[in-house]
Amino acid sequence: MRFFTFLLAASIFIFSGHALAHPLTFTATELVLRADGTFQVEMVCDLDALALGAAQDTDDAELVATLRSLSTVEFDDRVQRLRRLFERRVRIRFDGQATSFAVAFPDYGTPKTESAERPTVLGLIARLTGLIPSEATNVEFFASRSFSEVHLSVIDERSGVANLAVLERGARSDPFDLTATTPNSRRAEVVYQYLRLGFTHIVPRGADHVLFVLGLFLLSTRLKPLVWQITSFTVAHALTLALATLGFVTFPSRTVETLIAVSIVYVAIENLLTKRLTRWRPIVVFAFGLLHGLGFAGVLSDLGLPQDDRLLILAVFNVGIEVGQLATLGAAFLVIGWWRDQWWYRSRVVIPASILIAISGGILTVQRLSTP
Repeated sequence: MRFFTFLLAASIFIFSGHALAHPLTFTATELVLRADGTFQVEMVCDLDALALGAAQDTDDAELVATLRSLSTVEFDDRVQRLRRLFERRVRIRFDGQATSFAVAFPDYGTPKTESAERPTVLGLIARLTGLIPSEATNVEFFASRSFSEVHLSVIDERSGVANLAVLERGARSDPFDLTATTPNSRRAEVVYQYLRLGFTHIVPRGADHVLFVLGLFLLSTRLKPLVWQITSFTVAHALTLALATLGFVTFPSRTVETLIAVSIVYVAIENLLTKRLTRWRPIVVFAFGLLHGLGFAGVLSDLGLPQDDRLLILAVFNVGIEVGQLATLGAAFLVIGWWRDQWWYRSRVVIPASILIAISGGILTVQRLSTP
């Protein structure tokens, strides 16, 4: 049994390592194919950091100070290197063949950088423009590991067809079909993408949500109490996910993320203080579920929600989340579910695992409070 306790503990620490990085940094990228035969790519990333060869999470004020301390010649050299970085590390391929593009930084030298909420010299947008080869039938996008994970939107203005993909660092997108003539011709693919995105936001990206669900699982040695908690959590997060995504409610993302971390600590500590489900627990879980739904909505907002079929896509994304939740519970049952009726289950599994979850949630809370 000690092996399984160790396995659960190791899993929690692995998950919490991912959780400490949540919300994930990514490169929001939009590739637009225009009716005039040109294409435009806008990549949102920390250009100051890229110009200096620094990590994307480097302090913005430090980056600005470094760039402003450079001489004119040194600064111009950095900008030219930055252009070459995009030319060498980004690929737009039509029918498998890379095409050339011009690189510009449209925010540099404008009021957008001077009045930006976060300090910046070069801005946050790199714009790549070029020509679509005649008779092209598909397009692919690639960004090297110099960039963070890419959240890619491809929009064909000629047909109204759009697609969404999340690319791991250094990954190449699937070909986007330029011969599709109607939005409906790619509806099934878009639905699949959002279903997958909902699932992957739980497994493996949503480590904080996984820790919360594991906390619910640990207390209940019977199926019925667990079902009550999971149902309460599901109804709550589905409600706020819909309301926030559709614009009916808003809440500061930093506050939401911090309170989600607090919810992990609360559930874990309650597991240590009580041996059975109290009548208040589903109500508290429902309240925390409202917060988690707001967190899901923030992710969906970052990914982008197509205006057409918004309700369908919202429902599909939510289904993906539920499948991820069920996968988490299924894995927990496979690892420790067989011993839930043993007298030593609480002392050897629930208590040590809940302590680890509480510590992970506490670290996450402090980190989110200290993040500007």
